[in-house]
Amino acid sequence: MKISIYQDPDECRFIWEKMWPVKGFFDLWQVRSCFHDVYSRPLSFHVIEENRKAVGFLALCWNEEEKKYVQFPGESWHGKTWLEQNRIIAASPEILENLLESVPGSLHLRYLTQNSLSGISDRMKTDELGYIFFPGMYDFSFENYWQSFSGKFRKKFKAEQKKLEDRKITFRFNRPEDLDTMFRMNMASFGKESYFSDPRFLKAFENLASFLAKLGMLRITTLLIDGTIAAVDMGALFKQSYTLLAGGTNPDFPGVAKLINLHHMDWSCHQQIETVDFLCGDFNWKERFHLTPVPLYELRLEKNMSCSRAYKEMACA
Repeated sequence: MKISIYQDPDECRFIWEKMWPVKGFFDLWQVRSCFHDVYSRPLSFHVIEENRKAVGFLALCWNEEEKKYVQFPGESWHGKTWLEQNRIIAASPEILENLLESVPGSLHLRYLTQNSLSGISDRMKTDELGYIFFPGMYDFSFENYWQSFSGKFRKKFKAEQKKLEDRKITFRFNRPEDLDTMFRMNMASFGKESYFSDPRFLKAFENLASFLAKLGMLRITTLLIDGTIAAVDMGALFKQSYTLLAGGTNPDFPGVAKLINLHHMDWSCHQQIETVDFLCGDFNWKERFHLTPVPLYELRLEKNMSCSRAYKEMACA
């Protein structure tokens, strides 16, 4: 086996597009580049070849702030990356171990998919749960979905929403200027805990919105009540999947977040979207709204250069 480490951006892009399977929105090089272009983490792409055939791939970058290697592109908030659906590509457990051993420092990978577990399940733990809505489970009928709730739940929800529904509710779509409102509302709601309070993350998201708009993949949903913006969500359409990336709500309209989320489900049923990804984080509503939890995993390896078998978790902590 031959192990090579690549740092040149052009070489890394070539390797990514050759080896990384594009199964979803987060697998696109251009999507991750929107963040890499802002954070500018040094790249460290590890490739294992056997008989001149690539059989293993670990796409990393160096996070100087945390002194550890993380998943490319290394966008981080409070020391943790944000992009989901990450992978370790290895044809066998042995190749996977060699990949991990080739990393010269500590490693923290988040949001790894199930297929990254082969051979190291004992060292990986559940990171967070992602939440997916599958319209096909309800024959692409929003009414079927709504009837899946108990009568008590539907009655309570309608009572909570009555104050909003008695007012004029309208939707508009794909107004780029509404994203600025979304960013402001998000920061107003979460303060320093908002991702967008970091200028780097905000710039990366602006880059992402621009890229998605050019390819016709951007969907901006704005809910207005009596003509006032009450909620804005930013989503991405890719093949038959719809990913909700960020949102903001107006505190003057309690309960509006549930209303706009139900709109996404209604719309996805009519469009016969296969999967609607609401990403990780429950926020006390996703399971109650019958979204399917999907576990994603994390791997922490603490090592230093003196470890002979440094990939073993905590071997030289």
